[in-house]
Amino acid sequence: MKILMVCLGNICRSPMAHGFMQGLIEAQQLDWTVDSAGTNGYHDGEHPDPRAIQEMKSHGLDISKQVSRKIQKQDLETFDLILTMDHENLGYVKKLSKDLNVSYKIHLLLEFSGNKETEEVPDPYYDNRFKEAGKLIQEACKQIVTKYS
Repeated sequence: MKILMVCLGNICRSPMAHGFMQGLIEAQQLDWTVDSAGTNGYHDGEHPDPRAIQEMKSHGLDISKQVSRKIQKQDLETFDLILTMDHENLGYVKKLSKDLNVSYKIHLLLEFSGNKETEEVPDPYYDNRFKEAGKLIQEACKQIVTKYS
């Protein structure tokens, strides 16, 4: 299984999702890969936001070496599951995929969480809600591993 986590800038939510999923993959010794990307190139080449790094450290996970990149059309064919953090990013990825038969791969991450109260992981960049975002992301990642392993 190859999973791509997608958010806007690839410095907060998708790196956190990448980190949680990588931790689960390693803990359960799954033959899976995970990566992350953003729908824009604002932060290409940058490491995750220090606040995201700190939140992940509180879970014993190190995401500091991840590097931001923009999603590419070829990613849509490479990955088996493409998970977006919100509807805006979902729309972008679906638009990028319009010439390809891959729509079945593209979902909101929280579709897998079992949480009926929210469909989106809030962007913590401006309001510092990294703990809340992390909790939502972690639960969805656990559910994905349970479903597909």
